[in-house]
Amino acid sequence: MSDDPKRKKAASQAVKAAQKQFERDSKAAREARRKAFAQAQKDGLSLRDIGELVGLDHSRIGQIIRSE
Repeated sequence: MSDDPKRKKAASQAVKAAQKQFERDSKAAREARRKAFAQAQKDGLSLRDIGELVGLDHSRIGQIIRSE
């Protein structure tokens, strides 16, 4: 492990940037999933149908659809 302050600062900044990107990507992915589930329900799939397709319980699918 390096004791170089510049390297530590650069590493800290890289970690923070990676975490922010992860959070942005995760939020976008959750919203895309919610929209896809909601659209599937509008198109006639039941919560149980959607749950079976993605391996989640139907009650969790309902929670996801209702979240905003």
